[in-house]
Amino acid sequence: MAATYLDDIVEFHRQRVSKDARNWKERAESLRYSGQSFCDALKNNPNVAVIAEVKRRSPSKGWINEDLDAASLAKSYVAGGASAISVLTDEKHFGGSVADLRDVRGAVSVPILRKDFTLGANDVLDCIEIGASAVLLIVAALSQGELRDYFDLATQVGLDALVEVHDETEAQRALDVGATIIGINQRDLHSFLVDTDRAARVASSLPSSVISVCESGLKDLHDVQNASSAGFDAVLIGETFASAPDPEVSVRGLSSVLKSSNG
Repeated sequence: MAATYLDDIVEFHRQRVSKDARNWKERAESLRYSGQSFCDALKNNPNVAVIAEVKRRSPSKGWINEDLDAASLAKSYVAGGASAISVLTDEKHFGGSVADLRDVRGAVSVPILRKDFTLGANDVLDCIEIGASAVLLIVAALSQGELRDYFDLATQVGLDALVEVHDETEAQRALDVGATIIGINQRDLHSFLVDTDRAARVASSLPSSVISVCESGLKDLHDVQNASSAGFDAVLIGETFASAPDPEVSVRGLSSVLKSSNG
């Protein structure tokens, strides 16, 4: 199989995890998330829910907003109508940090997704300690056994899991472990191009009980309206908001689109 842009990043994090000697089983006995539900924030909304992302840089485009203040940006997002916040905590590839997420948790009350490369049980449990409400599980980065184990662990400790997929095969893998929130990344793993038709096709294959999140390549109102028409329940937007002159206004402009089932 041809290499993808994820491969080097995943290898870096596998090396990181291999050096993590903490006993996750002992930690799991005492850690429980008891804050607001990420799932409910997306579900209990007549509009397409906006997950606004605190994003400093990307591996492909470089710095987006190097000097952003995570807490201030998150407050602007919530003021603009964001249902939840996503915070990138990967430092090497995205310029993020755990400190960014802690700052956001101290600034807003809405649920927070930890956006990182979850490749160990301790990564799941760390979400609770740093203030996240949900963990990201990327199907393309995990074996089926890992996906099931980390999903089950997240459920056990009260976290929601956003399970990210790229195609129908990965979507079925997500469903097989019981995923209830599935993010469909519109960006092709190989070409890095955005393919909205593929994402819409994958979304249409999901059961109506699953909360579907459209990820990557969303820039304007037209894109969010298209996501709604394709049946998505939520959108995750990073670069557009993080680089906006007025993030609050930017979020507000995209957070008023009705879900297709309510339109």
